[in-house]
Amino acid sequence: MQEQERLAKAGKIMSKQEVIKLFELHKAQWDKIQSLSTILWEDFPWPMFKRPKGPDDLTTPAINAYMLSPLHPSDKSTKDRIKDSLRKWHPDRFNHSLPKVKEEDRERVQEGAGSVVRTLNDLLRSSSHDVFS
Repeated sequence: MQEQERLAKAGKIMSKQEVIKLFELHKAQWDKIQSLSTILWEDFPWPMFKRPKGPDDLTTPAINAYMLSPLHPSDKSTKDRIKDSLRKWHPDRFNHSLPKVKEEDRERVQEGAGSVVRTLNDLLRSSSHDVFS
């Protein structure tokens, strides 16, 4: 397991470089996931600094902290980054991957994705009030 994944899983305080590497890893995971024949819970780049063990770990504060981090690559505004994440997690697109999710993980992956979408929608609504640039 890569060091930044290990730290995120352990819930350790991550350095700036470790956070940036985690963002890069998550981007690569999205690219890789399409080519997998079987997808596990652990394969998804859940939008959190600490890898969730299940849907209950996907909390609003944890997702917001990840999404609002100033260490994201600066090629997009916060609002655009939220919209991009929403497109990835939205059921219309995300459900295409569900048949490839291992049977015993499928329900919790679907529940987890639902939690992510609800949190991202709330965050996007907040951004509509010009809270973010």
